Amino acid sequence: MPNTPERPRLIHVQRDGPILIEGPVEVVDENGQVTVSRRFTVAICTCRRTRTPPWCDTSHRRRTKRDETS
Repeated sequence: MPNTPERPRLIHVQRDGPILIEGPVEVVDENGQVTVSRRFTVAICTCRRTRTPPWCDTSHRRRTKRDETS
């Protein structure tokens, strides 16, 4: 479903994962560069490990968990 004034864009925030946003989207980075995706859902990287910024490439899955006893 497209977003409209009656139905705002839906955003899913996931712990230890990307932010999922209903597309299409335009993302503006800190340098003002605009990246566009016309997909129905996009994953925005939050861990900064991606090789394809701003899009998530699942690099966060390779992160190792810290030992809780340390």
